[in-house]
Amino acid sequence: MCIIFIIIIEHMGGVNLKSVNKKIEDLVAELNEHAYKYYVLDNPDISDYEYDKKYAQLVELEEQHPELILSYSPTQRVGDKPLDSFESVTHTVQMQSLNDVFSFEELVGFDNKISKSLENYTYSVELKIDGLSVSLEYKNGEFFRGSTRGDGIVGEDITNNLKTISSIPLKLNKNIDIEVRGEVFMPKKSFEDLNDYRELHGLPLFANPRNAAAGSLRQLDPKVAAERNLDIFVFNVQQFSGEEFASHIQSLDFLKNLGFKINPETVLCKNIDEVIYTIEKFGQMRNSLPYDIDGAVVKIDNLSQRELLGTTVKAPRWAVAYKYPPEKKETIIEDIEIKVGRTGVLTPNAVLKPVFVSGSLISRATLHNYGYISQKDIRIGDTVVIQKAGDIIPEVVEVVKSKRDGTQKQFVMPDKCPSCGSDVIKADNEAAHKCQNMECPAQLLRNIIHFVSKDAMDIDGLGEAIIEIFVNKGLISGAADLYYLNFDDVANIDGLGEKSAQNIKNAIQKSKDNDFYRLLFALGIPHIGQVAAKKICNVFNTIDDVISATEEQLSNIDDVGIVMARSVKSFFENNHNLHEIERLKDAGVNMKKIISQNASDVLSGKTFVLTGTLPNLTRNEAKKLIEDNMGKTSSSVSKNTDYVLAGDEAGSKLTKAIELGITIVSEEEFLEMIKK
Repeated sequence: MCIIFIIIIEHMGGVNLKSVNKKIEDLVAELNEHAYKYYVLDNPDISDYEYDKKYAQLVELEEQHPELILSYSPTQRVGDKPLDSFESVTHTVQMQSLNDVFSFEELVGFDNKISKSLENYTYSVELKIDGLSVSLEYKNGEFFRGSTRGDGIVGEDITNNLKTISSIPLKLNKNIDIEVRGEVFMPKKSFEDLNDYRELHGLPLFANPRNAAAGSLRQLDPKVAAERNLDIFVFNVQQFSGEEFASHIQSLDFLKNLGFKINPETVLCKNIDEVIYTIEKFGQMRNSLPYDIDGAVVKIDNLSQRELLGTTVKAPRWAVAYKYPPEKKETIIEDIEIKVGRTGVLTPNAVLKPVFVSGSLISRATLHNYGYISQKDIRIGDTVVIQKAGDIIPEVVEVVKSKRDGTQKQFVMPDKCPSCGSDVIKADNEAAHKCQNMECPAQLLRNIIHFVSKDAMDIDGLGEAIIEIFVNKGLISGAADLYYLNFDDVANIDGLGEKSAQNIKNAIQKSKDNDFYRLLFALGIPHIGQVAAKKICNVFNTIDDVISATEEQLSNIDDVGIVMARSVKSFFENNHNLHEIERLKDAGVNMKKIISQNASDVLSGKTFVLTGTLPNLTRNEAKKLIEDNMGKTSSSVSKNTDYVLAGDEAGSKLTKAIELGITIVSEEEFLEMIKK
């Protein structure tokens, strides 16, 4: 009876499920093989048109029989619903970082240490991809989980986003359990296309491919990650109980045969001289590679020799990362423009002939102040060498004076503000030139931009471009005007409309409930940053208390000295500023300290340093929790630091904390401390 029943079910409606299942399995296998040849081997053997036809056929069959969809079908790379947050993953095998070396002398020193412990050893040298390190876990040959490195011990589950990367196999060529490590990156061409799109749609640009890749993997909606054209190179077996390998090179061959994408630029070197030659060769290739690298990784190739050398808490003793010096390029200073900041400081900026440096197109660089220009003898029309300080901020390194032809022009700081025409004065004890007009339009614009910024009143949707439109159209002339906007006027602005106007209205309304310290910081009082604003608001409960405070009372607050105290008093002695405060009060903006429900003294006397990206809390949320519970935060690690709160991609602060023996806590451990 059972056999007859199954046969009847399989043939219901004239459909043979075994036949359909076989067809789906064959299509999945064929499409995965073509994807492997296209994305991993870069050697497709069918046209995109033929692939798309077969893919459409698979989609049709799966829609008709969703119960037959395979977990490793190419249709399953995207399709999961957006997540509310990422779950934590504790790595069974720690994902260690590498110690860095910055010169061949340091590299030789590393080799000398190795030679004291080993004889007859070889090195594998591979490119250090500038991306995001991830773990990929497979059960019975099927991809079931992927996670970020995090602090090396605890990362985030980003499986759905990793599934969107076509070069990550959803099913291996063998039905085995294995965990591997790889580096996710965004190819240079994909990065350029992404930024072109974002610029066209008025979205903020990504600084470099690495940031773009990291941001893409941390999207809660996998469909966003799928649009970013990410790629991966797998470079290590983390854990595998099957075949044993004698060498790293052998393990890479094994990974390649399983279907993983392995970087072909891996070289076996007999000695340190060959290592240095290979690193120099890699450096010459750097600009022509389709992806960014920031160095080369040097590893002992023999795995049993690695075990003899062992590891430290943070890094293996058998490997180092050679970091290339910052990439330098020549370009021309076409002009020097002046930007007026919110405090009236005039900052000269070099307008450069656009040039690619370290993965991004550079067209501007700050020249800081007139003293900087004079010291380096920078002139308009000069050929200069630029680099990215810390591979992030463009800076002028030097002038190529041998290329001067007499057409270059000396730069002179203006004696009148380029925004309002008022006098510009340089104090004897200061490097900066400042506009003296407090009503200067440029200062007003910068002040409003500062007022709405994330660390201040955090009014979402009010970017610099929109604020400039509001100012130019006469809708606002100061920060308080935001709370009296006519949103019919806002909705009638080209490119906004009713929905955008409503979103801005909601964000402005929400900001009225901010804690008092945010408002104090948002006012833009010279010398008063967010930390100082919090310190003041811990002592004084309302804005009126601060206004009536004496200079002595203010200067007696921890970390608030006489200069800050005078600045606060001077600000609130200005009638215009007091009038703005009254208008903010009338609009319903909160003017008093909010006592947090999470407040306690459990962290009293404890100093925290934050590093990396936490799984759930933003940096500001974590700082607030620390301060609500009477703890302190610091920007640098020292012997006075009690805890380092470390998250994903923690950097040099974590390294220093380990060296000093400072307690390192995860977000989960930190939250548990507060509960206690």
